[in-house]
This record gives sequence, C-alpha cells and structure tokens, in this order.
Amino acid sequence: MTVNALVFDMDDTLYEEKDYVRSGFKAIDRWINREFNITGFYETALDLFFSGETKFIFNKTLVRLNITYDDTLIKNLVDHYRSHEPDIHLLEDAKWILENLRDTVKIGLISDGYLVAQEKKVNALKLHEKFHSVILTDRLGREYWKPSHIPYEQASRELQLPHDQCVYIGDNIKKDFLAAKRLGWTTIQIDRKDGLYSGISAEHDYKAHFTIDSLKDLSDLPNLKHMFAY
Repeated sequence: MTVNALVFDMDDTLYEEKDYVRSGFKAIDRWINREFNITGFYETALDLFFSGETKFIFNKTLVRLNITYDDTLIKNLVDHYRSHEPDIHLLEDAKWILENLRDTVKIGLISDGYLVAQEKKVNALKLHEKFHSVILTDRLGREYWKPSHIPYEQASRELQLPHDQCVYIGDNIKKDFLAAKRLGWTTIQIDRKDGLYSGISAEHDYKAHFTIDSLKDLSDLPNLKHMFAY
C-alpha cells in the first residue's frame, strides 16, 4: 500500500524542546522580577536544567535565590510556564520537509502535553496553516496520551486514510511507536542528539521501524520518495 500521510510528533521532532524550556524560564524570570524585584531566575533555572535536574526545578531555583515560597507560588510559576507565549521556531529540517512535500501528501500532528502549553506551541509554529489534522491528546483526556491507540485512530479518520497509508515520526521510543505499529502504521524515530529523549532504550515492540537523525532523510527512504516534489 502506498504511503500518503506523514504524521509528526511536535516536541523535539519539529522544534527543539530546549528552546521551549528557555522561553518558559525567561517568562517566569520576568514575572519574578516584577513581583519580587529579584533577578537571576532564568540563569539559575537553566543551570539546574542543564546539570540534569528535572524534578522540582522551580523549588530549587527559588531556594538558590533565597525566595520564600509555598504551594501557591509554585502553582503560579507552573501556570506561567505553561501559558506563556513561546519563542520557538521550526527546525531547519522540519521547515525543509514541509516546503518539499507534494501537495497531495496529507500532514498530521499527534502531540502529548498539557493542553494550554501545546496549543501555544502549535500557534507559535503556525502548524494549523500547514497540517490537515492536529491532535493534541490532552484534549481527549490524560488517559489518551500516547501510547494510547486512540489518537492514531482519530488521525486516520481525520486524514481519511487507512492505517497502512500513514507514517508516524517521533522522538520518544517509550511511547511514540507502540500503538502505531500495532495498528499497521510505518514508524520512524528522529534521533536528535541534543533531544531530551536521545539515547534512551526500550523493548523491541516500542522501537520504530526506521531511525533517522534528520527529517531530510525521510526523502531517502524508498517507500517515501514519491512524497517529495523533486
């Protein structure tokens, strides 16, 4: 069966997620400066993040800045982080793909994450202008985040194509490919060396059919060559 749709993950597939982290920390930095007249949140949080901290990073940053906090303040920071207008851009290879696909190819998105944040990202990247189907799984409910099969089935319906004509491209082998493979999709892992999920391992069933390190490599795969306008 000829493949007729490419469906993408968003974070670390179409843009660099670390850019979103930086953007969010800057938004909080501005808010902290207004509320407490204290600078340094951005630099401190970013230092913790790149040293490997992933849990309670806001709490630890406030401790380093000698800011007394409670649960309400932490919730405010989380809300500011998720609802800020992100300063993010499509990666060069993602832009290239969207510019070089034939007009007949259908394009979709399936992305996990808190709805308000994912909607802001979609708007910042102007994906609604380019994509035939945009599925933010949090709109369906947390139980339908990947690896649930539900978003893939919805994408198939919205694109009006059977599963075996769809390809899913993502970066996280622990959740992106399991359900898609079981439904008959072709799956492709984009392994970005600086990505948040680069280098993780998983059982065979969770792995993609193919692995690439640039989205431009999609045009070299034999079963996808017909999708490109050159």
